[in-house]
Amino acid sequence: MSEPTPKTPTPAGDTYKGWVFKWTNYIKGYQRRWFVLSNGLLSYYRTQAEMGHTCRGTINLARATITVDDACNFVISIGGAQTYHLKASCEVERQRWITALELAKAKAARIQAESDDSGDDPSPSSPPAAPGHGGGSQNSEVQSTLRTLGSKVEDLSTCNDLISKHGCALQRSLSELDSLRLTGEAGDKIRQVTERATLFRITSNAMINACRDFLALAQAHSKRWQKALQAEREQRVRLEETLEQLAKQHNHLERAFRGAAQPNANNKVGAVQGEASDEDDENEFFDAVEEAPEFITVPADPHFHKRSSSNASGFNSEMCSDDQSLNEEPLAMSHEGPSQELVPLKKRRKRIPDKPNYSLNLWSIMKNCIGKELSKIPMPVNFNEPISMLQRLSEDLEYHELLDKAAKCHSSLEQMCYVAAFSVSSYSTTVHRTGKPFNPLLGETYELDRRRESGYRSLCEQVSHHPPAAAHHVISDRGWTLRQEITVASKFRGKYLSIMPLGTIHATFEKSNNHYTWKKVTTTVHNIIVGKLWIDQSGEIDVVNHTTEDRCHLKFAPYSYFSRDVARKVTGVVMDKTGKAHYVLSGTWDEKLEFSRVMQSSRGGSGGDNGSEGKQKTVYQTLKAREIWKKNPLPEGAETMYYFTDLALTLNEPEEPVAATDSRRRPDQRLMEDGRWDEANAEKQRLEEKQRIARREREREAVSQRSSSQSDEAVDEESLTDPSLKCGPHDNYNALWFERCQDRITGEQIHIYKGGYWEAKDRGCWEGCPDIF
Repeated sequence: MSEPTPKTPTPAGDTYKGWVFKWTNYIKGYQRRWFVLSNGLLSYYRTQAEMGHTCRGTINLARATITVDDACNFVISIGGAQTYHLKASCEVERQRWITALELAKAKAARIQAESDDSGDDPSPSSPPAAPGHGGGSQNSEVQSTLRTLGSKVEDLSTCNDLISKHGCALQRSLSELDSLRLTGEAGDKIRQVTERATLFRITSNAMINACRDFLALAQAHSKRWQKALQAEREQRVRLEETLEQLAKQHNHLERAFRGAAQPNANNKVGAVQGEASDEDDENEFFDAVEEAPEFITVPADPHFHKRSSSNASGFNSEMCSDDQSLNEEPLAMSHEGPSQELVPLKKRRKRIPDKPNYSLNLWSIMKNCIGKELSKIPMPVNFNEPISMLQRLSEDLEYHELLDKAAKCHSSLEQMCYVAAFSVSSYSTTVHRTGKPFNPLLGETYELDRRRESGYRSLCEQVSHHPPAAAHHVISDRGWTLRQEITVASKFRGKYLSIMPLGTIHATFEKSNNHYTWKKVTTTVHNIIVGKLWIDQSGEIDVVNHTTEDRCHLKFAPYSYFSRDVARKVTGVVMDKTGKAHYVLSGTWDEKLEFSRVMQSSRGGSGGDNGSEGKQKTVYQTLKAREIWKKNPLPEGAETMYYFTDLALTLNEPEEPVAATDSRRRPDQRLMEDGRWDEANAEKQRLEEKQRIARREREREAVSQRSSSQSDEAVDEESLTDPSLKCGPHDNYNALWFERCQDRITGEQIHIYKGGYWEAKDRGCWEGCPDIF
């Protein structure tokens, strides 16, 4: 039986066809079958005519094993599931099949692995990388690699041509030898050499074809991944440009609203209210519609208080007699004369080095931090101001005189006015302060000793790192004590940054034994992406006197484009425990606050028939408003000194003796104040890494101690019920000057000053202070 001419695989394709003998069974033995190799699959048929309708079997070469038995036999198998025992007509034919099968198997395995790992290919029409975003350098690198590979393949092609040329010459010489009709051993040797020369030529051609396939595959996949990377970069660039464009349009609208007159403002507000119902909770505060006031104040008759009680309402007939001190004189001044002015013993500094003009794009850092906690974002000092959060917390004492006056008051309602004004005054220092204070290191402290000048001593300590929490204690010789523990939660929302202080502020007065508490409102930094940064305060504060149950409800109105009212407005009402109003507070948190004595209250008309607009508003008839607090002017040149106040300028002034952990000794903060920002950034990284090492060491010690204690004694019942004892290994840090306990007023777990700091300062002994700098 004559054998058909074998088919050679084409260089450009994966198809190879030909007749091969396949083992069927022991009765029939090997039977000739038509085999087709295509796209990594080896199929066989009885005849070529069966290819259109009947396939006898198929093997996927990606998972197949190919072995050679002898000169003409070879085996293809997939585990124990499929096995083909095949036999070629000659050794040359067998070698052709083996070469084609191995190449097809390698290619099929590669394609399968890539499809599993990479998924769908990107569109071939993906745009190239935008200039300036890293695409150009990588593209040139890929092209250079491809050119190198191309040149190597050309070298192989040249070698192939030479091999073919010399191979043909060799075969001619062998043919000439064969034509001599040599017999015996010489003839067998010549035929053997001729056959092996043919095998050598076939193998060389297969090698060249494999190299060409490798180059084509490398080019295809390099372009594929290059396009995928370019598409991702381009999409990111488009998103950034879109977001920046939206921010610019937002600024444009802001300027338009600020600059344009709005004669039909009420109509516009109504339209916006109709649209605002579809907004989510993530809206910016300044997009809010102007809210209707909760109450209305009208001037009272100047002679109202002189009228007989028969002409006055029942509300006026019940006025407290101790409010009579609130006449045309300032609050509390009728009780005691003006306090003696104290001359400071130490001359405090009036300037700090000017802020360097370093340009750094905040959006380039913040765009990757949307939704994250601000305290966990590694920020360079370029966005800081040269004071720590502990010093910023001490700035609440900028207007301590309000508490001094409150301590002199005989009336708790009168005292409430001053305490409420003090709670508002702390925000006046933030209006231009867009810089971020340094996050304190765990164990960092800050003392503000103004006893000789102002009668108070203040101490702050960072008592927790995650979450960051600072404890603050102030004692005044003028009859009041202030304490607080503040944890700052912050989120970056893309266009603005929200800062939510968590914790309660306590103020107690020695003379009256009144105990006040209140919380801070939310601070929002706007125009993070583009435009000038500006700060707004919004929310509500309830100042509560837990001794008398008096209350003052303060409302910080969020900024609104549509509001015809003054910006940064604050309003409040002082009420006794029965809910009867005695004073109305009004003003702004960045300038001043006024109070008015309520003479009569009544329910006024409503703005609508139903819904929220249908609620009646309280109308307060008040006496003439008088100023209770006014912001101190900023020092000259404040715009070049981070907009610091006179007090803030002195907070980081070197002073001795202070604890080794005091913020004044922090090196990165000191370097930044001196204008050496590059060195400050390097020092900041060193301190943060030192803090991380100390934290890991505490965790290891806690785990070791807990393991030993659990092996020695059983867990008692108290440890299962006391939440303060359920801390993890990272919560085992004990503050140096404050101790953890439960607040009897709020029920919160807080840190209370346990004493010892000022005594240690008097002795000059700081042995217990940790090494954090």
